[in-house]
Amino acid sequence: MIYQPFASTDMQVSAIGLGTVKLGRDQGVKYPKGFKIPDDQQALALINLARELGINLIDTAPAYGNSEERLGKLLKQQRKDWIICSKVGEEFDQGKSSFNFSPEHTRFSIERSLTRLDTDVIDIVLVHSDGNDVEIINNGILDVLADIKQQGKIRAFGMSTKTVAGGLLAAEKSDAVMVTYNLSEQSEAEVIDYCEQHQRAVLIKKALASGHICETDDDDPVLASMRFIFNHPGVTSAIIGTITPAHLRHNVACALDALQSR
Repeated sequence: MIYQPFASTDMQVSAIGLGTVKLGRDQGVKYPKGFKIPDDQQALALINLARELGINLIDTAPAYGNSEERLGKLLKQQRKDWIICSKVGEEFDQGKSSFNFSPEHTRFSIERSLTRLDTDVIDIVLVHSDGNDVEIINNGILDVLADIKQQGKIRAFGMSTKTVAGGLLAAEKSDAVMVTYNLSEQSEAEVIDYCEQHQRAVLIKKALASGHICETDDDDPVLASMRFIFNHPGVTSAIIGTITPAHLRHNVACALDALQSR
C-alpha cells in the first residue's frame, strides 16, 4: 500500500479507504444492484482483508444506518490500526435523510459517534452536506469542529461538499474536503487543485460512480478509474465502499498500479 500525508496532521492514510455504507444501510442508496448487509463474521473478514492489504482508513457516518455501532465492536481489538473518518450533519431514519447543522446537534453527534465507535478520539470528522455548502459553512459549523479539535476529541475535520464554491471555502477553513471525482464527473477538479496548492487533504467519494462505472464497456473500468483519479497529485485517498473481497483486492491492485505508474 502507498500512504499519503493527511493535510498538515501527523496522520498517514492509505491511498484506498474502505467505505462502510453497506455495513449498515441498504435503503435509499444509489448502487446499480441490490445487496445484502453482511453479518458480523463477513464484515470482520472484510475488515481484516482490508487491513492485510494495507488499508488503514475506514469511512463511516451516522447516516449509514448502524455502521458506526458495528465498527465500534468490529474494530475493538484493532483500533490502533485504523484511522476512522466519520461525519456530522445528516441523519437517516425510517428510510429518509434529514439534516441538522446547528452547534448543539454537531456537538451531540460527535459525542454519540465517540460512544458508538467505542473510541476516545475520532481521527477525521466531515460535515455531511445537503448541498447548501456555503450557507452551512457561513453558519459556523467548521468553527464548532475546530473547537472540538482543540478539545482533543477529533484530530482533523473538513466537509463532504457538493459544490465548487463550497469545496473551496471548506478547504480554506479546514483540513480536508471530500469531493466527487471520477471518469464521468470532474466538476470539482478545481477544489482538488486548490487543496494541492494549500496542503489540504482530498478524499474522493463516488470514485466508481457508486458502481455505475463498472457497467461500462471498458476492458477494466476500475483500473481506468484509478489511473484517472490518482493522476491528480492532489488526491489523498479514494474511498471505495465494497463488501466483496474479490472487488476489494482488485480495487487495491488497480490503485497501486495507478500510483506506481503516474
